[in-house]
Amino acid sequence: MQELNRDAKEKQVQGKEVAAPAAAEDTTPVEFAAALNVPREGEIITGRVVHVSPDHVLVDVGYKSEGIITKHDLTHRPIESCEQVVQVGDEIRVMVLSVDAHGEGGLRLSKRRADEIEAWQRIEEWYRNGDIVEAQVTEAVKGGLVVDLGLRAFLPASQVERGYVNDLSRYVGQIIRVKIIELDRHKNRVILSRKKVLEEERERARQAFWASVEEGQIRTGVVKSITDFGAFIDLGGVDGLLHVSEMSYGRVKHPSEVLKEGEEIKVKVLRLDREKGKVSLGLKQVLPDPWENVAEKYPEGSIVKGRVARLATFGAFVELEPGVDGLIHISQLADYRVAKPDEVVQPGQEVLVKVIQVRPAERRISLSLREVDQSPLQQAQDVANQSE
Repeated sequence: MQELNRDAKEKQVQGKEVAAPAAAEDTTPVEFAAALNVPREGEIITGRVVHVSPDHVLVDVGYKSEGIITKHDLTHRPIESCEQVVQVGDEIRVMVLSVDAHGEGGLRLSKRRADEIEAWQRIEEWYRNGDIVEAQVTEAVKGGLVVDLGLRAFLPASQVERGYVNDLSRYVGQIIRVKIIELDRHKNRVILSRKKVLEEERERARQAFWASVEEGQIRTGVVKSITDFGAFIDLGGVDGLLHVSEMSYGRVKHPSEVLKEGEEIKVKVLRLDREKGKVSLGLKQVLPDPWENVAEKYPEGSIVKGRVARLATFGAFVELEPGVDGLIHISQLADYRVAKPDEVVQPGQEVLVKVIQVRPAERRISLSLREVDQSPLQQAQDVANQSE
């Protein structure tokens, strides 16, 4: 070391003396390297990007030569070109991988390693505190998703949603909220859960729902699923049942005629069972009641068109519009004695009828077929003409 110091002091280049840093005889190699501004392996330093190519980046860290970062050491994300990550002039933190202080001064750097070390410090704190973290999904892989936390973290498929997920690819590029549920720095493993975040949020929403809900309230919900007997509506923390009979004032053969999954609707809370956690809902109760103006729409003595909805032993019910049925008593079906209504009309048949009596308060309309002064053939023609 003493000879190296003496040679540096005495060296002449083109007649000019090149000064070397003074060093005491007991100077250590590390101290001498620091005096020469030589970066140390494993050190994290700050530099400025001076050149970017598709495969590598050159960084000025204040050393006699610029450091090089290969594409592999630039980021943990899969990239096509280094230009996707940094630009000339960017100030970045890098780790020194190797340095040739006595040769050509080659300096190998890694931004990825520096990012990961700093990321681990944040991740360990998030894990200790049980924090919820927002991060971007970068890949869909076998068994789950890769999430960027400054390093590659894994979100298992079973932890993505509260239920089963068929297509994981739709999450790629999304910013999601997750919790760290497993951490092993030695194995470089970070396991995440989005399901845990969703469950905690739903539990808070459930408690808030039951603390504020009352029968008769109008609530906004989202159609979660549709069955043959109705639909389940997500009210925010609690699912309510909307029975098919409460969907419309008219007849509904299947709930899918009225609703579709994912649709947002307003519903009325009909009944609550707090002990069992059940909620019964109504949709037709928030819609206009068709009986409110039937007296104006179907005045007594008017001739109107309808469709035979169903038959009974005492007559036939005719649907004038969804939710409004009138009754043709068996005595009003024809001007002759009728033993059974199906002798005159059939379900689904369109007919012209005369309005005999309207009682909106009782939701009843009395109709007559025999008082329509037409032959069955002429009536069928008139019905067809009105349809046109």
